[in-house]
Amino acid sequence: QVQVVESGGGLVQPGGSLRLSCAASGTFFSINSMGWYRQAPRKQRELVAGITSGGSTNYADSVKGRFTISIDNAKNTVYLQMNSLKPEDTGVYYCKTIIKSARGFDYQYWGQGTQVTVSS
Repeated sequence: QVQVVESGGGLVQPGGSLRLSCAASGTFFSINSMGWYRQAPRKQRELVAGITSGGSTNYADSVKGRFTISIDNAKNTVYLQMNSLKPEDTGVYYCKTIIKSARGFDYQYWGQGTQVTVSS
């Protein structure tokens, strides 16, 4: 069983910063990749940023230059540093982890989400 737990959400004013963390724990062989998704009210969940265990990253166009994703492989933890936040960044942020089992199969797990609200 694998658990994925996010933290770090909250209320911030436009132009402010927040740092999200997501830790994966449990029984697995290795982590393939981790990523952050967000879902705004009445909108579909969308990819914000992703990173592989090797450090390759990808970002949504809307957050490039403002958000930075990083991974600590020793801690099985991914971080999302969010700067210059805008009201349109508001939403529930979910962490997705893709792990490789001891038998070599890939599985994905989602966290419960953390609310980010950007408002004055």
